[in-house]
Amino acid sequence: MRAATRADLTALPAEVAPRLLDARLETVVAGERVVVRLTEVEAYHGRGTGDRPDPGSHARMGPTPRNATMWGEPGHLYVYLSHGIHSCVNVVCGPDGVAGGVLLRGGEIVEGADIAERRRLERRGAVRTPRDLARGPGRLGDAVGLRHPLHDGIDAVTGQECAGARARLYLPETPPVAVATGPRVGVAGIAGTAAFPWRFWIEGDATVSAFRWGRGAAEAAAGGG
Repeated sequence: MRAATRADLTALPAEVAPRLLDARLETVVAGERVVVRLTEVEAYHGRGTGDRPDPGSHARMGPTPRNATMWGEPGHLYVYLSHGIHSCVNVVCGPDGVAGGVLLRGGEIVEGADIAERRRLERRGAVRTPRDLARGPGRLGDAVGLRHPLHDGIDAVTGQECAGARARLYLPETPPVAVATGPRVGVAGIAGTAAFPWRFWIEGDATVSAFRWGRGAAEAAAGGG
C-alpha cells in the first residue's frame, strides 16, 4: 500500500472509483484507530462534471452549503448526513472547483474491529456478524467514527487533524482482479439504472452490500430511461 496523493484523485469520480477498491481508509478518532479495506464504492459527478448531468448527485444543481466540500480539492472527505441519522463518507475527486465524489459503500474492518463494533452498538444495536461491521455506507461511517458535520472536509491526503480526528487513504499497488460494475444502490429514477453504471465492487466479497432499486429506478430501467 502507498499513501494517496492529490494527483491520484484528480480524474473524474467514475474513473477514480474502481481504483479505490482494496484501498485502506485509516481513521484515528479520539485516539482510537480503525482501518477499513474498501470493497464497494459509487461515483457521483456534480454539475458540469463529465460528459452528462448526474441527477443522483448532491452537487447536481451547483454549490450549496451542504455540498461545499465536493467542490474543493481532491483528497478531502465529504461527510454528509443521510436520512437524518447516518454519516456517510465520500472521497472528493476531480480538479479543485469541479464537483465530484466517491461514496464508500462497504468494506472490511481489518484493524480496530473491537472499536468499530462498540461504535456500531452505541449507534444502532447488535452487530450480527463481523462482515456487517462496515457493510453499507451508514455502517461504514459509524465504524470509522467520522461524523457529520464535525468531520466534513477532513483531509485524507495530509492526515491533518480535524475536530479530534485524523484520516489517511492508502491505495493498493495493484488493483483487485475481480471488479464488477452496475447501477448505484437505492438511487431514484434514471440515475439508479444502468445508464449510470457507477457502482464498483470486488466480486464475491462478503462485505459488499445487497443491491436494491431506488424510487422509480426499476420502472425507468424497464422503460429504457
